[in-house]
Amino acid sequence: YPPELVRAAVELIQARQRARGKFSRAERMWFDRRGVEQATDELVARRKTERFAAHPEVVDLCCGVGGDTIALAQRTVVVAVDESPLACWFTRRNAEAYEVDRRVTVACADVRSLRDADLPIHIDPDGRPPRGSPAGGSAATRHRRLQELRPPLDDLRRLMDRYPGGAIKLSPASNFHGAFSGVEIELTSLWGECKEATVWFGSLRSEAPYRATVLPAGETLAGDPMAACAPVGPPQRYLYDPDAAVVRAGLVDVLAERLRFNRLDRDDDYLTADHFVGSPMVTALRVLEVLPNNDRAIRQTLRVHRFRHVEIRHRRVRVAQPQRLTRGVTGGDRPPGVLVLARVAGRVSAIVAERVEPPQPVAQSP
Repeated sequence: YPPELVRAAVELIQARQRARGKFSRAERMWFDRRGVEQATDELVARRKTERFAAHPEVVDLCCGVGGDTIALAQRTVVVAVDESPLACWFTRRNAEAYEVDRRVTVACADVRSLRDADLPIHIDPDGRPPRGSPAGGSAATRHRRLQELRPPLDDLRRLMDRYPGGAIKLSPASNFHGAFSGVEIELTSLWGECKEATVWFGSLRSEAPYRATVLPAGETLAGDPMAACAPVGPPQRYLYDPDAAVVRAGLVDVLAERLRFNRLDRDDDYLTADHFVGSPMVTALRVLEVLPNNDRAIRQTLRVHRFRHVEIRHRRVRVAQPQRLTRGVTGGDRPPGVLVLARVAGRVSAIVAERVEPPQPVAQSP
């Protein structure tokens, strides 16, 4: 076969392999590497489309390979728009793979040139450098500044004025704070990793300025970060590590107040309490010991506990070569432990803990 055809086939196979973690039908879909990187995870897209379900038609701008288009088409009729002919072709084929192609119309156009319509929109601005640029357009070079998106921030604001409501998909690492007015910003995590920041505007926004949604559990937390201030206190019986979406949404204090937790420190995100709460919003840890941030003391304590393995967690504390703390002190007969390096009352402490799983319900006899 011609070399260019072989290269295309290999690229498609590799793209489908990368997409397995995002799409349940990845083996039947069409991608390139760039398209897979930017595509919305299937579970995230499905959750997001719940707000669009009441509308008979939706416009999906900058549709890419069609991840959001497919999820929307499972609930409503979709007009998918992208300026790239290849992206439009991908969207058509992928809609066929999910058997929703009869509910999808694809148009190849610049989204800024479209005529206004009384329809809600979803838009996924391109966050990577153009193809052929020195940066190469990889995931590692994804733009975090909204002015560097395509379309950029000013054009996104104009689109928000032209449509009655909708959603803008952004990277959770982007500088969205303060960039929009009168909106709701939802941070969504999947299996503990913050995947997306969604800017809801117009008729599709709720009253809360920020929201954190944790998938696959589907639990959500909404509130105003400026309206909550949890008390600060020393480590108690349980330590709670908030989900990444809660942290990025700035809702740590809101969560702490609702679950009656304290913060360990104003400059760290870990929470603590004497009571146990099993929630997808937090990882619950049982505190075993609290130590000063001293390598020797930490290693001696870990050796005594004989953990099979030790997971190291730290958020606001910089740790150089954290694995040095556990080297040679694991491999025991006790279940895995957790070493948390966090600020407590302004000083870095080492908290030795173990995971706590929520109690399972007891099966009732018929």
